[in-house]
Amino acid sequence: MARPIWTGSLSFGLLNIPVSLMSGERRTDLSFRMLDSRDKKPIRFERVNADTGEEVPWKDIVKAFEYDKGNYVVIEKEDIAAAAPESHESVDVETFVDASSINLRYFEKPYVLVPGKKAEKGYVLLRETLKKSGKVGIARVVIRTREYMCAVMPDGDALVLILLRYPQELVEFDEYKLPEGKPADYRLAPKELEMAEQLIDSMTSEWNPADYHDEFRARLSDIIKKRIKLAGATTKFEEPEPREDAATNVVDFMSLLQQSLDTKKRTPAKGAAKKAPAKAAKSPAKKASKAAKKSTARKAS
Repeated sequence: MARPIWTGSLSFGLLNIPVSLMSGERRTDLSFRMLDSRDKKPIRFERVNADTGEEVPWKDIVKAFEYDKGNYVVIEKEDIAAAAPESHESVDVETFVDASSINLRYFEKPYVLVPGKKAEKGYVLLRETLKKSGKVGIARVVIRTREYMCAVMPDGDALVLILLRYPQELVEFDEYKLPEGKPADYRLAPKELEMAEQLIDSMTSEWNPADYHDEFRARLSDIIKKRIKLAGATTKFEEPEPREDAATNVVDFMSLLQQSLDTKKRTPAKGAAKKAPAKAAKSPAKKASKAAKKSTARKAS
């Protein structure tokens, strides 16, 4: 059974839904080790000083930023810790937007949000509301030590969290020489456009991802299996131990939804969305959210 990346909560307004963040992809790349062809022993990649050629132990290695060719500034652990985000186990939805308004280039990596025990009601409430409204939640999430922008959206019975790229990570189209203007500027005749449309129509079918397979990987896997049999080798797989989800108490969703709506009336959404997310002063909604969490914790104890 897959292990969660972390177990925490998904929050919007004053509602907090206990969830586990699970991987939404399965890596199928074949990894290889490099061996010495003479005796088939593994090759080690050592950390060596570029000047002396001597191996450097981990305790003597520091991180640095190359701000100019050959010029470095050392970044201490304290500097990285000071820049690191505070929260590590929550998905805080800051706003909701139309699903169609997010350009496909922003989507990067999928995860699956799995509800904790007794958290199904809140999970289904958000899932069905997003489906009906055509909205997705824009949130921030910390995975390991880095903060990401992400989208929370429904997909079948699941709530999917997809990491989003920041605008500065995308290449602007004007950096490339692309054909601009009308089709006529490129001597495209109406008949050619019509024939192209007919060709596309004739090749159109329903999207079924199961129809597509990584054929290169399949062929290479067959070759590896044959080699293993020839060498008389065997392989062994061990399943990881399952991990229990955290139990939670029943929450009064109607009360929390009404409080969230009342709070939003006092604090306009547009103003809140423009605030800087990092280290900013906590809004009334955030304070109320923490108070709700503490209240729930006292009930549980």
